[in-house]
Amino acid sequence: MDWKTFQALLSGVNKYSTAFGRIWLSVVFVFRVMVYVVAAERVWGDEQKDFDCNTRQPGCSNVCYDFFFPISHIRLWALQLIFVTCPSLMVVMHVAYREDREKKHKKLHGENCGKLYKDTGKKHGGLWWTYLISLFVKLGIEIAFLFILHYIYNSFDLPRLVKCEVNPCPNQVDCFIGRPTEKRVFTYFMVGASALCIVLSICEIIYLITKRFVRCAQKMKKRSKAHSVTYSKNESGCFLAESTFKDCLLRKVIKQTILI
Repeated sequence: MDWKTFQALLSGVNKYSTAFGRIWLSVVFVFRVMVYVVAAERVWGDEQKDFDCNTRQPGCSNVCYDFFFPISHIRLWALQLIFVTCPSLMVVMHVAYREDREKKHKKLHGENCGKLYKDTGKKHGGLWWTYLISLFVKLGIEIAFLFILHYIYNSFDLPRLVKCEVNPCPNQVDCFIGRPTEKRVFTYFMVGASALCIVLSICEIIYLITKRFVRCAQKMKKRSKAHSVTYSKNESGCFLAESTFKDCLLRKVIKQTILI
């Protein structure tokens, strides 16, 4: 995997993120990607070589390893990091689509024409929905991968010893995992970082929806105020018209009486 390209893509996402989104990206880079690249890959290394069983039966160690570790932790985390960052690119693509529309609009109508969008990166209209959907997708992926990890290994813990009775093993065989304590620490660390990302995604969803509701409420208040002001103006105008009409009638009556 080209981590530089991966970093460049996510840096583009950072421009259009909220404060919670930027924290989420920092957690992904520092506590997940960096830990994965610098330390976790080396700790796992060649797991199958480090998986040692107390038998010389051909194929027993391989079958036991496949039974207890159907998917390696390190490969599962790599998949998780790829999948969890993909939804963020939806936002970048939507902004790129807006910018392309803006360029075409300027070419068609000239440079002095009005803009289609006040700010192509501002989360309004369709972009707001794209951003919100990307958050829900990220949240779903994080939860799904945590569930898969727990389901495959029955817990987030990593034992030092496993007992294997799978064919072609002759009887119950004891198998030992290489570097179990280190692997356990990294597993808990990666699970904790994933849980933190879930919390941040939930906070960002709440923040976006709350901000949208507040903005809508403010618009409704402004509209109601504007409506009440125009209504009061109309009422005062009618009142003045009526009073002027009465004055005119009164003056006519006075003139007629004087003439008489």
